[in-house]
Amino acid sequence: MKTPWAQRQLIMTPRIQELHFTLIAHRILHMLILLLLARWGYSHPQCLDYKPPFQPQQPLVFCKEYSKFGCCDLQKDEEIRIRFYTIMENFDHSGYVTCSRYIHSILCQECSPYAAHLYDAEDANTPMRILPGLCGNYCADYWHRCRYTMSLLLEDLGVLHQYANITMAIEEDRKRFCDFLELKDKQYCYPNVLTSAELNANLGFVRENPKGCLELCLQEVANGLRNPVAMIHADDGTHRFFVAEQLGYVWVYLPNGSRIDRPFLNLTHAVLTSPWAGDERGFLCIALHPRFTTVRKAYVYYSVSVNKEERIRISEFTLSPHDDNQLDHSSERTILEVTEPASNHNGGQLLFGHDGYLYIFIGDGGRAGDPFGKFGNSQNKSTLLGKALRVDVEDNDDAPPYSIPWDNPFLWEKETRPEIYAYGVRNMWRCSIDRGDPVTGGGRGRMFCGDVGQNKYEEVDIIVKGGNYGWRAKEGFSCYDRKLCQNSSLDDILPIFAYPHKLGKSVTGGYVYRGCEMPNLNGLYIFGDFMSGRLMSLKENVTTGEWKYNEICMGRDQICRFPKLINSFYKYIISFAEDEAGELYFLATGAPSATTRAGFIYKIVDPSRRAPPGKCSIKPLPVKIKGKLIPFRPKAEFVINKKPTTTAAPTTTRKPTTATKMPRKTHIIVKPPMPKRDKTPPSSLPSPTTATSKMRQTPTSATITKAPTTVQKATTPATTTHTGYRTTITTASRVAQTTTPPTRTHGRTFKYSPSTTFQPPASSTPPSAPTKAPQVPQPTEHYPGLTTQQPPYWAQVSTPSSYKRPFIHTTPHKLQEDKMRLGEKLETAGEGNQLLKRPRGRGRGTKRGRGLRAGSVRLVSTDGLPNRGRVEIFVRGQWGTVCDDLFTSKAGTVVCRQLGFKTALAVLKRAAFGEADGSVRILLDDVECEGQERSLLDCKRSRVGKHNCSHAEDVGVICG
Repeated sequence: MKTPWAQRQLIMTPRIQELHFTLIAHRILHMLILLLLARWGYSHPQCLDYKPPFQPQQPLVFCKEYSKFGCCDLQKDEEIRIRFYTIMENFDHSGYVTCSRYIHSILCQECSPYAAHLYDAEDANTPMRILPGLCGNYCADYWHRCRYTMSLLLEDLGVLHQYANITMAIEEDRKRFCDFLELKDKQYCYPNVLTSAELNANLGFVRENPKGCLELCLQEVANGLRNPVAMIHADDGTHRFFVAEQLGYVWVYLPNGSRIDRPFLNLTHAVLTSPWAGDERGFLCIALHPRFTTVRKAYVYYSVSVNKEERIRISEFTLSPHDDNQLDHSSERTILEVTEPASNHNGGQLLFGHDGYLYIFIGDGGRAGDPFGKFGNSQNKSTLLGKALRVDVEDNDDAPPYSIPWDNPFLWEKETRPEIYAYGVRNMWRCSIDRGDPVTGGGRGRMFCGDVGQNKYEEVDIIVKGGNYGWRAKEGFSCYDRKLCQNSSLDDILPIFAYPHKLGKSVTGGYVYRGCEMPNLNGLYIFGDFMSGRLMSLKENVTTGEWKYNEICMGRDQICRFPKLINSFYKYIISFAEDEAGELYFLATGAPSATTRAGFIYKIVDPSRRAPPGKCSIKPLPVKIKGKLIPFRPKAEFVINKKPTTTAAPTTTRKPTTATKMPRKTHIIVKPPMPKRDKTPPSSLPSPTTATSKMRQTPTSATITKAPTTVQKATTPATTTHTGYRTTITTASRVAQTTTPPTRTHGRTFKYSPSTTFQPPASSTPPSAPTKAPQVPQPTEHYPGLTTQQPPYWAQVSTPSSYKRPFIHTTPHKLQEDKMRLGEKLETAGEGNQLLKRPRGRGRGTKRGRGLRAGSVRLVSTDGLPNRGRVEIFVRGQWGTVCDDLFTSKAGTVVCRQLGFKTALAVLKRAAFGEADGSVRILLDDVECEGQERSLLDCKRSRVGKHNCSHAEDVGVICG
C-alpha cells in the first residue's frame, strides 16, 4: 500500500514536481555549504571582492553603520543609495514607512565586513547567494510585513527572470520564503552578526591567537633563489627591486614579478664562499646611491681572498651607460678593505642614512667571545672590526674613495679610526632606517639593527652616534665577560629588546612598517630569527619608551583565505626588505647553502584590514628592458585553493509552460514567458544534465518550440486589502525588458543568457568519451633545511614543487567535479531555479569556446578521428595552437590524459596534422612537461602568447 506521501507524489503535476525537486536541490546545496563551514571553523571578515574590509576615506552617507569599518567606499555607497530609491518608487507612503528599513538593511549588507559570509562567497566552489543571508526571526518578520519586496529586489539585481517561476510561490509560503533567504549559521546571519560581542570585539585589528601571537599571512613574490641575502629598491619611481644572492649575482625584478634574465651584477668570479650550509662568507649586501637616477652608482659588500688572506671588500660600481638594469662590471672601484682574522662574523650591512652618508656594519672578526687583544676588537677603537662606520662617498670621482663626515663622533680622538660611528657590536646582521610615521613623521631616521649574540641572548638595537653597545663585556642585558662588565661604562647603550636562545639563536634584523596597504601594522618593528624560523615584532609605547614583544605566527587557513595568500614559509629567515612603497618582505630558504635554489621572497600581509581602495595605488614608471623577462610562477599552494571541491546540486530541465496569473493584492506580477532558446551559448557553464547533451547533439537537433505566453490584466484592487504598495502591473515585458547582461556588484559582472541548447565546440573532432585519468602523485623536491625538527609554533611548510593544480578536462560533467584554476569560477547554466554565482573572470571567450576553462585541450583532425590531430588549447577565452620544437611524448601524454586516453602513442611536429589558419593564434611555446602535470598550463613553458615559431611547426598528437 502506498503511503499518503507517495499517493500525493503520483498526482503532482510535472510543474509542481519540478518546483519541488528544485527546492530540495536548493536545500541540499545549503546543507553542503553548512558542512563545509563546519569543517573550516569560524568565518572571518571578508568583502565580496575577496579582500579584507577597510575604513573608507570619507564617511558613508547611505549605509552609515559601516562608515568606520566595512566593504564600501563612498562610490559604492552612492550606487546602493540609487538602487534603494529605484526600488522604493514602487511604494506609496505607508509601504515606504513599513518596508524601507528592510530594503535598506538588505542592500547595505554588501558593505558589511562579513559580506562574503552573508553571501556565501567565501567558497569559490559553491554558488554565491543573490541576496544576503538573514536570521530566522528577522526573516519571519520580514515575510510578515514586506514579503512581496523579494521580487523587487531580484528585479533590481537583473535576475528576476531566473526566479520568476518560483518567486510568486515562495512569497506566499513563509517556510519556502525563509528557506530561500535564511542563513542557518545563527552567529553570522543578519542581524545577529552585528550584535555578536565575540565577533566584533576586535574587529578590524590584527587577530591574535589564544597565546597572543599575531596572525598574519604571506604572498610569495619570488622563488628558486640561492640564499637571497638582500633586497633593495632604487627609489626612482620604477618600483623594481634588486635581489642579491650569496653566490654573487644581483637580479632585477619588475613590479609584476617578472625577472630580467640578465643579472644586474655578476661577481661570482671574485666572491669567496662555498656550498657549505651556514657559510657566512659571500656576497652579503648591496646599496644604491640615494640619488641613483642622477649619480648612477651602487655599493657592494662581499668576501674575497687576497693572497690567501680573507678580507671584506666594499666596492663602488657605476651603472652601465647602455642599460639601466646592469652595472658596468669594469667600473669597480674599491672603497674599503678589512682583513678578517676568521671566516665568521663578517657583518654585512650597507645602507644610506637620511643624512646621505654611507653606513657600513662590520663584525668583530670571528671566533667565539671576541678573543682578539686585551678587550677584543669590538671595544678597540683602533680597528674597524666590531664597528658601525659612517663615510661620505659624495663627489669622489677625482678624489679619494671616501671622506670622513665632519661630525663623526671620534674624528679628533687619538688612536681611533675616524670612520667609526658606533662600536661594541658583535655581528650586526640586517639594519634598516625608519621612514617615520606617514602622518606625524615620528620615528623618522632611527636606525634599527639586529646583533647576533654569542651563546645566550640575541638583541635588537637602535644605533646612535658614538654609542657603545657593550660587546664583549655585555651580551644582551647580561654580562658576558664579568671582569669587563664590572668596569664598563654606565653609558653603554642597552638593546631595546633581547631574547634567550630558547626562542632563537641568530637574530635577523627587520624593518618598522610604514607602508600604506596595511594600516594596522604601522609602527610595528618586524624581525626574525635565522635558526628557529620565528617571526617577531616590537611595538613602541610612545609614552614610556618601552617596546612590547609579540610573536608573529601564520594565520590559520580560514584567516588567510584570500587570493594569492599562503600561510607557510621556509624557516631559515635570511633577511628583511622594504619596497619603494614601504611594504614589507622577508627572504628565506629551505637549505642555507649558497648553491641551492631553495630561496623564496615573501610579502607580509595583514588579513584583518586593508587600506581603502585606490588609496595605495601606484603607477610604476616604465623601464627599458634589454634581454628577456622571466615570468613569475608561484610554487607554494594558495590557502584559498586548499578547500575541498564541491559539485553544484543537479537540476532538472524545465519544460515550456504557459504563464499563469498570480494576483497578489495590489501588486500583481504576471509570470514571464520562458526565455527563447537560441544558438548563442551562455556565459556560464552548463549543468551536468544539459552539458552531457551538449557534447552529443547535432546542430539540427537544437530546434525548440517557444511556449505561448498569455499576459493577463490586473484585477480591480478595490477588493483587496491595502498593503502600502503602489498599484502596479508588472508584465512579462517589464520583467524581461532586456537581454543585455546587466552590470552588477560584488566585484563581478553578472551575465545572463537565455536557456539554450548547446552546440559542440568548433572542432573537426569532438572530444572522446571521458575516462578517469590516473592520479599520479606530484614529485616533491627535498630541501635539507626541512629535516630539522619543527617547533610547535612553526607552520608546516609546503615544498615548492608540491603545488598540485587540478586536472582539466573538456567534458562538462567532469568540469563540475574539478577545482577551478586561474581565478575562474564554476558556474551553472541558467536552466534551473537555483542560486547562481557571478563569474569572477573578465575573459569573454569566443562563441565556439564559451563555457570552457583555461587549460582545456582538443585535437583537430581533418579526418575526423577523435584520438589524433593538431593540439589546440583554450586560454584567455580563445582556442590557440601549441607550436614547439621541445614538445616531447611526456607533454603529449598530458594532452591525451586530459582527453581521457592513457598515453601519447606519438608526437608529431612541423604541422604534420595541418597548419592552423591565420585567425588562430599561437598561444604556447617551449612546453616541457614531467608527465605528471594535469594541464599544459602546469608545465614549464613560455609566457602565454609569446613564441618564436610559426604555424608550420604546429604540434600534433596521437593518443592511445
